Amino acid sequence: MQLEDLLKSLEQHQHAPTEKWHPPYCGEIPIHIDADGQWHYQNSPIKRERLVKLFASVLVCEDGEHFLVTPAEKVKISVADAPLMVVAWQEIADGDHSLIQVVTNIGSRYPLSADYPLVVVNGLPYVELDHGLRAKIHRNVYYQWVERAELDETSGVAWLHSGTERFALGQI
Repeated sequence: MQLEDLLKSLEQHQHAPTEKWHPPYCGEIPIHIDADGQWHYQNSPIKRERLVKLFASVLVCEDGEHFLVTPAEKVKISVADAPLMVVAWQEIADGDHSLIQVVTNIGSRYPLSADYPLVVVNGLPYVELDHGLRAKIHRNVYYQWVERAELDETSGVAWLHSGTERFALGQI
């Protein structure tokens, strides 16, 4: 299997075609996503996973602000850090290729790649996603990655490999 085909096969996420919709801005609603990726409505946790997945499927980030976008309206919500959290990962090997697939707290799967890169912002690791969104790397995943990372003794930077890409995990 070609690397491009493997990358495409590892993407498993659902997002509405929000880029095709241009609804009016209707203000802010009391939905908040905390630093752990937990969704809240009027300060109460949203416990229905299907509802969170529905909201996430219309979530976009524009200029650092987060919105839920439907064909009829665009509403702003608050996000403490990143709206999603990478809670699991697996290495997928196919012949000559070995890729890391990350899994978010809502079950979406992305291959760690040039399209979905690992970035470090203010010392914290994230995966860049579609629609301007980011997924924060859970501490357990981070420590597992540190164990498998390649350390550059000179700079102290830990490097993580996925496919043909190399990502800085940070200084160790």
